[in-house]
Amino acid sequence: MKTTGLVLEGGGMRGLYTAGVLEFFLEQKLLFPYVIGVSAGACMGASYLSRQKGRNKEVNVGLAGDHRFISFRNLLFKRQLFGMDFLFDEIPNKIVPFDHQTFRTGSEQFVIGTTDCETGKPIYYNKHNNGEDILTIIRASSSLPFVAPAVSYGGKTLLDGGIIDPIPIRKAQSDGFKKNVVIMTKAEDFRRQPTKAAMFAKFIYRKHPKIAELLEKRHLVYNDTLALLEEQENAGEVFVIKPSIEVPVSRIERNQARLLALYELGYEDAKKQYSKLLSWLS
Repeated sequence: MKTTGLVLEGGGMRGLYTAGVLEFFLEQKLLFPYVIGVSAGACMGASYLSRQKGRNKEVNVGLAGDHRFISFRNLLFKRQLFGMDFLFDEIPNKIVPFDHQTFRTGSEQFVIGTTDCETGKPIYYNKHNNGEDILTIIRASSSLPFVAPAVSYGGKTLLDGGIIDPIPIRKAQSDGFKKNVVIMTKAEDFRRQPTKAAMFAKFIYRKHPKIAELLEKRHLVYNDTLALLEEQENAGEVFVIKPSIEVPVSRIERNQARLLALYELGYEDAKKQYSKLLSWLS
């Protein structure tokens, strides 16, 4: 366990699958010394490392129907589909408080991936160096292109970490964790296709041309990472947990019944694979 990392994919509201898996891990008191996530993966990972059972469900299922969480009203009036102030200020500080104390005092490393708008390169932040600003960093990692504004932090302009490093397995390995458990949010045989939205990226991100370039080739980066994971899974270097069935949940899903079903699927998939996981870890 001391040399095994936990890698968390993003995926917007599909991150409820990850939340279900992590809830089961918490119940089993299974904590990894190194956790890395981007976007929704970073969001779910934070509550996992603060040891707050049920928090991810309470926030991401219980509040999903609130227009302040996600709505076209937000997009119309604030130019952001997700209510970023609501998500990263009101909820963690007032509505469903985030346990900063437990999070900060935990010995685990927590690494969050973001994308630098100027250079188009990934920038990673570690809890041990940036714990006081963790909500701002997670907000940056979760700022999806087209539907959320970039975040200024530490002299950088940052967006969704999933743009450049959607499943940060290589970063985990470069940090010394050669074996990793990877939680994915898409079912078997998924391959990302070129998106039509990329054609608008050059206009929308004309001040940040590197982001437009990344969005145009995002599918290539993602599919290359999938090929690497398949190779390493066959070699016994990674243990992958992914949805066992397809649940029709989009990145911007608001239907609470669907979100709950995806959360419960993650929990049950983790439960079913737990014995196999323990054998692999040993």
